[in-house]
This record gives sequence, structure tokens and C-alpha cells, in this order.
Amino acid sequence: MKFPILLDIQSAFKTFARNKARSFLTTLGIIIGVASVIATVSIGQGASASVQSAINALGSNLLIILPGSSNLGGVQTGFGELSTLTLQDAKAIRKLPAVKTDAANIRMNEQVIWRGNNWGTSVMGTSSTFPVIKNWPVTKGEFFDKQQDNTAANVAVIGTTVATQLFGLMNPVGHIVLIHNVPFKIIGELKAIGFNAFGQDQDDIVAIPITTMMEKIAGISWVNIIMVSAKSKKDTGLAQNQITALLRQRHHIPPHKPNDFYVRNLTQIAQTAGSSAQIFTILLAAVAAVSLLVGGIGIMNIMLVSVTERTKEIGIRMAVGAKKNDILKQFLIESSVLSLFGGVLGIGLGVGISDLISLISPLHTILTIEPIIISIIFSVAVGVFFGFYPAYKASNLNPVEALRYE
Repeated sequence: MKFPILLDIQSAFKTFARNKARSFLTTLGIIIGVASVIATVSIGQGASASVQSAINALGSNLLIILPGSSNLGGVQTGFGELSTLTLQDAKAIRKLPAVKTDAANIRMNEQVIWRGNNWGTSVMGTSSTFPVIKNWPVTKGEFFDKQQDNTAANVAVIGTTVATQLFGLMNPVGHIVLIHNVPFKIIGELKAIGFNAFGQDQDDIVAIPITTMMEKIAGISWVNIIMVSAKSKKDTGLAQNQITALLRQRHHIPPHKPNDFYVRNLTQIAQTAGSSAQIFTILLAAVAAVSLLVGGIGIMNIMLVSVTERTKEIGIRMAVGAKKNDILKQFLIESSVLSLFGGVLGIGLGVGISDLISLISPLHTILTIEPIIISIIFSVAVGVFFGFYPAYKASNLNPVEALRYE
């Protein structure tokens, strides 16, 4: 025994089968609209995830402290021009309640020499806490410890790019290299993490104790940057305020004077970037949704044509006992099935476009179930909304006049 609604659905498919080309062209607007929504949302979500991943790769709950800018003859230089940050500042920051740990940094470009090979790279003097802050473990050997940092030991940890350029397939741990004519023993190799969002090779690096960098390479008493990891994401704002107050006190800055340093909160940057990507995704989806409305109008038009073509059929059905609700239901089901069929095809096309974009372009798309479910619901809603008027018109036909219709 078949349910009446199943008979109506079966009847709808028979009607579409009699006019295959017209039915397909009618659903084309729905197909394109749904495919566009799914593809654009997947691109937007992928872009948002890429931004978040790039920022998260910079470190855990990270705050960046830079020296301030100077004003020379009315010309304002950029952040980092002053030499106002010291190791003592970093040690004081480490004791703040909202701070988990810190790492002071100095970077210089130097040639690293091993036997007959040499490679120009970024040499970074940093603290033993660097791997914790950056979430950047070593895969071979180990990172230098606090004692080696305090004693200005001649040890180095290299990135995979430097290891490949100097040692090829050899294990670099234990070998001696020259940096600025100073011998360093390689004690570890960092895990490969690839390029950052700006196209820079993050593995092209050599890390040495910051005290060694200051005393034996750079010959300076200040640091270029201090990286700080807050205890949690919610503590980053508190840590930023505590750091600002502490450094103003340590640098003896009067209340009416600007800071001689700058604190960047990467959590806030991540939230802003994520919000921007989300707004961009919504705008793209809204533009794509216009196609769904156009498709709905197409369905309404074709259903009105169908009512006109089947006027005599409607009259016969009413003559044998069909009620207005039966006619209304029949045409609503036909428009909903037509729209749903277009939605299913659109989902398949949208998923295919999303996968194709990931394959042929550097964009990474992320496809979730939510836009697919919303697209299905919206497709049915479009069919019901735009099919109601034709269905209502059909259900209100006069049976006698309908039977006379040719």
C-alpha cells in the first residue's frame, strides 16, 4: 500500500520525465545557486582557517614586545628603531602573574660555514624557552637549556633548510660550524614547519643562546624583540596591561609621555582576522544566494506554465472527486521536488568545485556539513514559496471551465 504523498511524488517525477530538458533548465538556477553557496562558503572557511593557522603558528597566546620608534628632525621612524629593551626587562616580565614564559630575541644575517660548505641564513639569539613559546619542537638532538643560555655556551640548533644546505642527508647533530668566525657545536635540529603566510622560509634559521649572540656575535646589550606567552588566551589582555605598566615603570616614563616600546597582542589580531574572514564569507554566500532567488522565480514561472498546460487534467481530477487541497498539495509537491532535485545536483557540483579549487590552486577549502544542510532546507523552502502561487491558482480553477479548456 502506497501513501498518498508518495503517489504525488511519483506523479511529479513522471511529469518531469515528460519534459526533461525544460525541467533541467528550470532547476539550473537552483543548481548554480546552491553550488555557488557551497563553494564560496568552503573558500571562506578555508581562508579563515589558513589565517588562524598562520597566526597560531607564530606561538601560543603570544604577545610581541618591540622597541619604540624615534623622532629625528620631525621624521618618525618605525617600531624597533630604539634600543630600549633589555634582558633585564625580559626577566622582570617573566615574573608577572599573567605571564607563562618569555623569550628575548636578536636576529642577524650571517654565513654559517661547515668544512667546504657555507649558507647565508638568519641567526637568532634567543632564550631556552623559545620552543615552548613557538610550539616548535626539535626532531634531532635537543634545544639548549637554561644553563647553556646563562653561560653563553657555543651551541646551536638549526632549521631543516640549513641542515639540508650544509649537511645534505647527514645528521648535523655533533658537528662544528663557524658563525661570525666563532665555532658552534650543533646540538639539535628543529622540526620542519615550512613557509609562513608571507612566503618566508621559517626553517632557514639557526638558534643560539641570546647571551652568546650578545657577547660573541652582535656585541650589543639590548634585544630586538621579546616574545611573551600568556598563561591562557583569556589572559593575553591582562598580560598586555601588566607588561605595559611594568615597562613604563622600569623605563621611568612620565604619565604624559608615550611609550618607548610597543606591545602587539596576536590573539586580538587573530580575532580581527577571523571576524573579517567570516564577514567576507557571509558576503560571498549572500551574493551566491541571489542565484537561488532567481532559480525560485524560474520555478514559479514554469509551474504557472504547467498549470495552464494541465488545466483540463485539473478539471478531470476535480470532476472525479479531487478537492482543492489535493490540487494544491500536488502542485506544491511538484515544485518542492523540482527545487530539491536542483539542490541535490547543486550540492554535488559545489562539492566538486570546492575540491577542484583545492587541487589546482594554493587556496585550501574546508567543506562542512552545515552549508549542505542549509542548502537542502533552503532549496525546499524556495520550492514551497515560489510554488505556492501556481498551486493556489490551480486549486481555484473552476472544474467546468477547466474541462472545456483546450
